[in-house]
Amino acid sequence: MTAETRTELTTVYQVKGMTCGHCEGAVSGEISELPGVSSVTAVASTGRVTVVSAAPLDEAAVRAAVDEAGYELV
Repeated sequence: MTAETRTELTTVYQVKGMTCGHCEGAVSGEISELPGVSSVTAVASTGRVTVVSAAPLDEAAVRAAVDEAGYELV
């Protein structure tokens, strides 16, 4: 077998303060810069941010990224 088996982890976070598409983009942009993150989907109407990563993320790093975007990790 020549292909590597990649396992990705999906984690859902709750973020307070997102109200629009710009908010979604700001949060997604900051979190996507974290090492190992392959995708981020933020939904302002629910406050949910779904992150797909190669390994579990450090919650402090996620919190810092959300803070940097101007929002609050619940």
